Amino acid sequence: MTRPGDRLLGEVARLDPARLVLIVLSAMVATAAGLLLPGALAAAVDAAIGGRNSWPEVAWLLTLGTSEIAADIFGGILAVRVTSSGTAWLRRKLTDRLFGLGTRSKFAEGDAISRLTGDCVGAGAITSIVVQLGSAVLISTGAIVLLGLLDWRLALVFLGSVPLALLLARAHLKHTADDVLTYQRVSGELGARLLDAVAGLRTIAASGTADLETERVLRPLPQLSRAGRGMWKTQARMVWRAALLLPAVELAVLAAAGFGVASGRLSIGEVLAALGYVALGMRMVTQIPLLTTLARARSCGQRLMEVLDSPVPERGNLSLRPGNGTIQLRHVSLEGALDDVSLTITSGAFLVVVGKSGSGKSALVNVLGGLRPPDSGQVLLDGAPLEKLRPEELRAVVGYAFERPALLGATVSDAVGYGSWAGEASVRNACRMAQVHDVVVRLPDGYHTPLTETPLSGGEAQRLGLARAIVHNPRLLILDDATASLDTVTEAAVEEAIETALPGRTRVVVTRRATTAARADLVVWLENGRVRAVAPHASLWHDPGYRSVFTEDSQ
Repeated sequence: MTRPGDRLLGEVARLDPARLVLIVLSAMVATAAGLLLPGALAAAVDAAIGGRNSWPEVAWLLTLGTSEIAADIFGGILAVRVTSSGTAWLRRKLTDRLFGLGTRSKFAEGDAISRLTGDCVGAGAITSIVVQLGSAVLISTGAIVLLGLLDWRLALVFLGSVPLALLLARAHLKHTADDVLTYQRVSGELGARLLDAVAGLRTIAASGTADLETERVLRPLPQLSRAGRGMWKTQARMVWRAALLLPAVELAVLAAAGFGVASGRLSIGEVLAALGYVALGMRMVTQIPLLTTLARARSCGQRLMEVLDSPVPERGNLSLRPGNGTIQLRHVSLEGALDDVSLTITSGAFLVVVGKSGSGKSALVNVLGGLRPPDSGQVLLDGAPLEKLRPEELRAVVGYAFERPALLGATVSDAVGYGSWAGEASVRNACRMAQVHDVVVRLPDGYHTPLTETPLSGGEAQRLGLARAIVHNPRLLILDDATASLDTVTEAAVEEAIETALPGRTRVVVTRRATTAARADLVVWLENGRVRAVAPHASLWHDPGYRSVFTEDSQ
């Protein structure tokens, strides 16, 4: 039955037509040489037994053997090249789609990595798998024909094993496909859980929940074990049945050939050739493990198509309007995070977002900056709907800094300037504003120090992430707990530097500190995805519920 992933596998197989033709030709040469070898061996043996000059037959035998080996080596090298290029093509295609999905992607990080690594490799090998299976079919068919030409009685004996071989292959495929798909799916889920656990390693250690977290990560393991055992049991059944079938067929053909020798129809060399044809005729049975590999490749293709078939949000085509960063939210909702939020942030305002864990703080700032489109409602930046703006223009005017920034690039300077056209002077100024310049200049090569050789504390990494947001010279600067690792004095210095260097810019800061909220123009207090209040910190401080927001972590 055709699966959605089969179409993708077909595209992979047609990526490099020239190499595909060469692989098929080399497989045909190896197949032809392999089929001619038993006959050449028979001729050489009969010549030697008959006392004739056997050098011509031996030379032909050596030529065929050398040709088969050379064709196999050449085809193997080409197959590796085609598999590598197919894998790379799939990874580019999958990466583009994952980036296109962005924050709307339903695929967890660990699962996406599993698809990018193992599934792309499995699907990328489809050309090699199909050529090997096709070669096995040709060799088996050709061997049966040649065996019939040698003695039709031997061919009839051999053909009696074909239904058994077909039943063996059918049963193997039937029981393998579901187990392979389940194994890959659960492997991806395990990878996702493990990646989450590694990211929160310090929190897990500090909270003493290692045993609980281990149990959570390994919860899918029994299902993985069942699928794995199912695959290996099917493989084991196939192996021992094939191991019994081959000698049984050889014995039956050998017995029939013995009668041929006794009656004078066959020579000793032709008996050897018959045994060689039997071995070649059973090639399809010995290659049944390739059917497992084919089933895995089809499952890989299906898992990749799950990503590639996911609809990508339409790109906006509107240009930005002139403005200074006024943001409006009109009845914005986000499933499980925000519920009918309406809010106006005037240009140049310093707004703080507070709330207990799970109140929707990060969801709100993701919507404000266009990282996550709302499920309903509308977000306007200087009067223009965010979802209709050109992404490159939006990213140029919104600066983001996160609690745990991912620093990308070869050097420290690259990491700060990532995603912008900023030169070194701008990078240095941004680092001064983020209070991290003195840290960077003490590194062995300063701003040109490779990131891999740059030991950073949590606070230093946060400040580099903050500098990366500042260097864009944004209309709207969003700090999602981006100063959580800084002490209050450094945080205040950073805020003062930003206000001095970027006057009149709108700032939205998610924080858990009352001192930060006290310096803001307004505070948005979130509770269960709704705006409970918007007011200055001093006005809200009289509410015990508001004060409890800042004491949550210490309770």
